[in-house]
Amino acid sequence: MACPDCGLLHALPDMSVGEKVACSRCGASLYTKHAYGLHATAALSSAALILLAVATMFPLLIFELEGREQPGGILSSAEALWNVGYPILAVLVFFTVLAAPLLKILATLYVVLPLLAGRPAPATARVFRLLDHLRPWAMVEVFLLGLIVAYVKLSDIATVEIGPSLFALVGLMVTMTWAEAVLDPLDVWDRLSPQIRAGGMTGAAPERLVRCHACAQLTESGHGPCPRCGAALHRRKPDSFHRTASLAVAAAILYVPANLLPIMTVVYFGSGEPDTILSGVETLIAAGMLPIALLVFFASIAVPVLKLAGLGYLLLSVRRRSTVRLKERTRLYRLIEGIGRWSMVDIFMISLLTALVQLGAIATVQAELGAVAFAMVVVVTMQASHAFDPRLMWDAAIRRES
Repeated sequence: MACPDCGLLHALPDMSVGEKVACSRCGASLYTKHAYGLHATAALSSAALILLAVATMFPLLIFELEGREQPGGILSSAEALWNVGYPILAVLVFFTVLAAPLLKILATLYVVLPLLAGRPAPATARVFRLLDHLRPWAMVEVFLLGLIVAYVKLSDIATVEIGPSLFALVGLMVTMTWAEAVLDPLDVWDRLSPQIRAGGMTGAAPERLVRCHACAQLTESGHGPCPRCGAALHRRKPDSFHRTASLAVAAAILYVPANLLPIMTVVYFGSGEPDTILSGVETLIAAGMLPIALLVFFASIAVPVLKLAGLGYLLLSVRRRSTVRLKERTRLYRLIEGIGRWSMVDIFMISLLTALVQLGAIATVQAELGAVAFAMVVVVTMQASHAFDPRLMWDAAIRRES
């Protein structure tokens, strides 16, 4: 198989359960052999489906002030944003917290259960490819962190009770993470269509082999559909450099209004003023909530800046065909791709505050235009990191050395 991050070809050895294989050149994780992976995935995904239903049906938090109560949950968070005139934020919250996790669970069960019965369901390959696209957009754990931030902010001014759905949400996060960890994608693909091994590649030059981005199948053909999963074959991600650069520039432009415009307004007994991301951090520090202030600062200010700076550095290294610190740059790419989604903490916090604090003249929280700009920064930077192909760095270095 070929490393997805640097392109180096490897011959996998016979492995025992629990053993892992990493790329000898860049350190990327290539394969982990699990015991009862499909059985565990099926059980955990079934549990996750039940927990998601419970987490959706009941309140997560109950806000109480001056004798009035306001419950808030997953659906009410999206509904509140829709009602105050921000349908883009409402759809984004609904998709990332409810729709994407639900589709991910259902897709996993659709693939795994028939495979355990020995009879794959129709279009299994297409559904399993969809599952890979859904993975970064299912943000239950990020929403839970946003809920914690909202709870801390509200508990300073009023009584906040924990609803029954919060425990289900924690369980949902654990079961979904666990199910993803024990699922063996190569086992799934091999059950659908065994991968062509080295014996089937006799005489093929390594530089002519193309790795399918979806199922990791190696083939000599660089065009057309993959013979195993049907995905379009490309030697490298199409127009990776220019797409990444364009998306990074767009995110940098959006980052300006995201920080200058207010993201929400808190009105408490008739008084209040709009808060930007930075002023919100300052308010948390003034209230003595230093850990939460640092968390919001890191997720909402530091992470987007570091992502944009990191992507710019990687693009520049490809352009200059740099041979310096290739392994470290590949690790930087993996870090950039992994942390980007956590910037959604602020958006989830705002959605919960908007749903919970709607008590008329007593207290109200209103989302503002800056939140839309910031949400677009998160989405666009995630797309930018996904569009970048780290193998371009290794290709550029090899061309320079030759």
